[in-house]
Amino acid sequence: MANIQDVARLAGVSPTTAKRALREPDKLTPETLARVQQAIAQLHYEPDQRAGSLRGGQSRTVGLVVGSIVEPFFAQFARTAGRTLQAAGYTLIISENEYSARLELQELSRLYGQRVAAILVRPGYGPDSREYLQRLRDRGLFVLEYDYRPPGSPFPSVMLDNAACMREAVAYLHGLGHTRIAALGTFDPEIHPEERSRTFPEAMRERGLTVPAAYQRVTLLTEDTAYTLTHELLGLPDPPTALIALTGTQAIGAFRAIRERGLRLPDDLSLLTFDNYPWTALVDPPITVIEQPVEAMAEAAAQAVLRALEDGDFRTDHQVMRGRLIVRGSCAPLRSSEMVAAGRAPLAP
Repeated sequence: MANIQDVARLAGVSPTTAKRALREPDKLTPETLARVQQAIAQLHYEPDQRAGSLRGGQSRTVGLVVGSIVEPFFAQFARTAGRTLQAAGYTLIISENEYSARLELQELSRLYGQRVAAILVRPGYGPDSREYLQRLRDRGLFVLEYDYRPPGSPFPSVMLDNAACMREAVAYLHGLGHTRIAALGTFDPEIHPEERSRTFPEAMRERGLTVPAAYQRVTLLTEDTAYTLTHELLGLPDPPTALIALTGTQAIGAFRAIRERGLRLPDDLSLLTFDNYPWTALVDPPITVIEQPVEAMAEAAAQAVLRALEDGDFRTDHQVMRGRLIVRGSCAPLRSSEMVAAGRAPLAP
């Protein structure tokens, strides 16, 4: 890792002048300032703002990057991880990347500036933050990924067995007689590269089923996009008879669209979602879900941080946890196929 002396040497100035370029740039000539800034960029130098706290011992702060602050999965994960870390004397700082590696890069830099000793990150999609994460690790920070692991990632991780869960979801719906099944999101290596959408067409093929091109839409993991996509899918000449929402928040959007079209669960359409959020058991009918072991995942992630910071154990384990299918009332063999196929069910009064 480059230090201020390296910057000064490359720029041909004294360390004091190099420091002044960071703290009091207006006191340098434009030419000198430009040389220092060029050296900083070339060496990827960042001021170690943690130094003051580390002089008296290790930082007691841990960063947590969530994908979406409004997704209950991340709220539950943060609460459990935070309680475990707080019991050991650590403070948790929470940040959001909105599933974007470009935004994540900015948040990682801010967390580093807050003197964190470790970072738990739900990686955003895209390559923008990968090099910076490795630089943070080289600087001594413990980095652990959860919920999503980019291909070839060198960091330890805690994950749901997304592939097995998606296969179970498809098998359950197929067992009820559904062949026209749509997932609310199609795999895309840049926009939507996660395991659930990647596994869905594979799970369909394994059962002799295909995913029509009209069902394949690349979309974001949000309520509004799921709402729009559900309306589009149910408006097709041959709409799906069963939907799989990839997150509980997506399921809210799908549920809204289904109700607006006057369709009834499960008579006209079946709906299954990942995430056992409280609302899924309260609506009529209650929603069939794949429950994630969120608390166990968060506890495992927090314990990995404590092993690294307290014991120097920087192992690179990849923990994969099983989900649980909870069958409720939103899925059944289709009984009103004519209404769904027409896509013209009357609106509820």
